[in-house]
Amino acid sequence: MRGPGDRASRHFNSGEPTCFVVREGHAVPPTSVDVASTVSPESEEFGTRRQPLAREPGDLDAAFSPMVGEKQPREGDEPQAAGESVEESDAGTVPEKPAKTRVTPVESVEGKPAAEGKSAARNARSTQREESALTFLQRIGKRAKEKPEGKWTNLLSHIRVPLLKEAYNRLRRDAAAGVDRVTWEEYGVRLGERLADLESRVHRGSYHPQPVLRVHIPKGDGRTRPLGIPALEDKIVQQAARMILEPIYEAEFIGFSYGFRPRRSAHNALDALAEAIDRKVSWMLDADVQSFYDTIDHGHLQRFLEHRIGDTRMVRLLMKWAKAGVMEDGKLHAVQEGSPQGAIISPLLSNIYLHYVLDLWIASWRKRHARGEVYIVRYADDFAAGLQKEQDARELRRALDARFAKFGLKLHPEKTRVIQFGRFAREDRERQGLPKPETFEFLGFTHIASTARDGRFQLKRRTSRKKKQASLARLKVECRRRRHRPVVEQHAWLSSVLRGHYLYYAVPTNYRALAQFRRRLAQMWHAVLQRRSQRGRWTRAKENAFEERFPLPTPRILHPWPTQRFRSPSTRGGSPVRENCTPGSVRGAAR
Repeated sequence: MRGPGDRASRHFNSGEPTCFVVREGHAVPPTSVDVASTVSPESEEFGTRRQPLAREPGDLDAAFSPMVGEKQPREGDEPQAAGESVEESDAGTVPEKPAKTRVTPVESVEGKPAAEGKSAARNARSTQREESALTFLQRIGKRAKEKPEGKWTNLLSHIRVPLLKEAYNRLRRDAAAGVDRVTWEEYGVRLGERLADLESRVHRGSYHPQPVLRVHIPKGDGRTRPLGIPALEDKIVQQAARMILEPIYEAEFIGFSYGFRPRRSAHNALDALAEAIDRKVSWMLDADVQSFYDTIDHGHLQRFLEHRIGDTRMVRLLMKWAKAGVMEDGKLHAVQEGSPQGAIISPLLSNIYLHYVLDLWIASWRKRHARGEVYIVRYADDFAAGLQKEQDARELRRALDARFAKFGLKLHPEKTRVIQFGRFAREDRERQGLPKPETFEFLGFTHIASTARDGRFQLKRRTSRKKKQASLARLKVECRRRRHRPVVEQHAWLSSVLRGHYLYYAVPTNYRALAQFRRRLAQMWHAVLQRRSQRGRWTRAKENAFEERFPLPTPRILHPWPTQRFRSPSTRGGSPVRENCTPGSVRGAAR
């Protein structure tokens, strides 16, 4: 049975161990999987997969490694250059192994024949020099799906200039600068030389990330949230590492995990939760991990990474970012735990941590202990679980406390609670003489167990009051800062703010909250404009004329009903709709 959140369900079946080269002086477990050597000794790809751990400074070509699926010559094959006709090879010779040389499939030390009239030193194709870095990443994703239990032993060698350049182009141009104060445009000057030097330092092991610059942004409850801004060079390497690791873990993550994953958004999580509530759900566990990003245990994180990553250099690079330190108010603070919020690699590391701490565990808990239906939807460190039985909800709450304590985590005591919620909650509470069901907040929306016009159950989602008040408070400050700018410029800015607000909050049953937000924002803007002069008081007629000249965008519902996102592909109008799979079900994901 499948349920909400299983479009990318976890595969628990084990695969056959992958055979690969064991080079002289390198003892590798037989179950390891190499990006470039997941083949048998009899295949064409066998022979040049393991790379030396060290190379001469500045020797960038010495660390090239073939891509996944790259065809290489083997003994007895006829060498063929790209785009040329097949030539008959000469007889092979086996001379002594030269000192300090890299073994390739066409070198004579491997017993491979050399083509007549051609150098045997470098017939193999380079990895990312001649092929797109994006094609290489697609091959990693394909291999990760084929070998879900495999271990990746050769990842760092694929951080090359082409991949670093692609990572640089994916960065935000207007992002804030870190402790180095280098912007995206400034780093782009002599970009090729900078990236070549960066690649060399990464592979030599002399690359050391700089401390992240800590800033604080206000939260809706009056507190502040610490954010870490890495240096630009660290952003580039983090983006490259994320592009390599993301396809590997996407094949492993369970379907009810939505936060910071490709082709998944907060609205997918909201719709999956709504779909689950419409089923056999009578109780909700609304949970939040307290100070999650600040309490990630580095020892557990490293062990989780080593489950899939056998490349110790890549693991060491990831842990360097976790322990880089924080620069705040000109003082450097050492970091013993946590991962800085705001770093490019932090969302992936947090998903990996919670994948082993929460996702796999709760999938197993449901199969072993639950008496009724259990659904869960997780977005980063916020998750909500819908349960059929009250006893299951209470036991899950207690079990989560014990589980999180083993890994240095703790549920937020105020934001985590068990409430009666679902299709039959209102009727059950009326029979017991209790008030209407409580509400809960998830991803900026207040979820309400209500009824439609025909009397049937309907889940209503409204903009969270805390989020709305916090947004209006920030906009009030910004309006005052901009009030002496041209009115046309202010109108364009406020219109873009409203359009962005509608893009997220314009869901069915939330029109009234959208209209109220627009009305409050218009009143606030008019009041600020009148403060530009002591005699700037407007009459009602003048205010109406101003609204006609500078109208703010009116709200309209932009998102479909949750059930419409999971319909079968439509045969009408040629517009395919998302397949009828229900992301979020622990029952369907735990196979």
